[in-house]
Amino acid sequence: MINIVNNCHDPAFNLALEEYALNRLHLEDKLLIVWQNEPTVVIGRNQNTIEEVNASYIKENNIHVVRRLSGGGAVYHDLGNLNFTFIVPNQKKLVTNFREFTKPVLATLKSLGVPARFSGRNDLTIQGKKFSGNAQYWSKNRLLHHGTILFNSDLSVVQEALNVKMEKLQSKGIKSVRSRVTNIYPYLKQPLETEEFKALLLEHILKDKRHGNYELTNEDLREIRTLVQKRYSKWDWNYGSSPAFDWERSRRFPGGNLNLKFNVKNGLITEMKIFGDFFGKEDVNKLAQALQGQVYREEAIKKFLREINFADYFANLDPEEFLTCLFQ
Repeated sequence: MINIVNNCHDPAFNLALEEYALNRLHLEDKLLIVWQNEPTVVIGRNQNTIEEVNASYIKENNIHVVRRLSGGGAVYHDLGNLNFTFIVPNQKKLVTNFREFTKPVLATLKSLGVPARFSGRNDLTIQGKKFSGNAQYWSKNRLLHHGTILFNSDLSVVQEALNVKMEKLQSKGIKSVRSRVTNIYPYLKQPLETEEFKALLLEHILKDKRHGNYELTNEDLREIRTLVQKRYSKWDWNYGSSPAFDWERSRRFPGGNLNLKFNVKNGLITEMKIFGDFFGKEDVNKLAQALQGQVYREEAIKKFLREINFADYFANLDPEEFLTCLFQ
């Protein structure tokens, strides 16, 4: 395993580094990055940014908003939060296997006497409260898995910066964002600084593995900064523009929240946007574009969905659930 040393706290750079390492940095081994961001809301690839963030609070507090490549929900990062990224080649069997990649995190916490466990589809929890969310992205026969670790973050900011839908809270029987998440720090038997915890986490990840550190070259840095300029600093990527929609349908399923916005003219779908915190290998915008021009009738859309590889777009949703949302 190769540990890519990265001490940058700029979220646009860090997400660009992930993409660069995934698609361009082929070092013939598994890659690891442990990194931190200054205050940032990181949006899942399939989410509607405007609906996920508290825009006035974000602006007043100079919090970055950056979209990542992977699906899943919005998360808050600050310097009390650690992020870990694994990039592995030729391991398609690990797609949606979130549990496998979180084992070293749980082992680290076990060594500290913290009662953490894997929960739900992609979370780590302590006493029912979430401290880590995980997501994945598959590209060119390489899998990127990344996760957050709330070690000693300002949870009051999480509450203010994110617009968490009430249906998501109700589905978990929880009343507020703050009560739903927790830091690791209060559960430690002996206090640790974030950097000390980071070192311990690296020790557990790299334990019993041959590894080396990789320092980014000047050429690497140039290409990463180019990605920042082309994608991660762009409003169109981080927010995106949408037409006005006449119809909106939302449902929450075990595989994630699904939100469909669309227009219908003369019986045909003329605009379609698909949002949510679901996971999938393919860009869901391709599916949205393919639905434009289809007859807005359940049997017609059912036939259309049978003719595509639906599972490529939605890892844990099925066509019947999509139809339920579209025609509810």
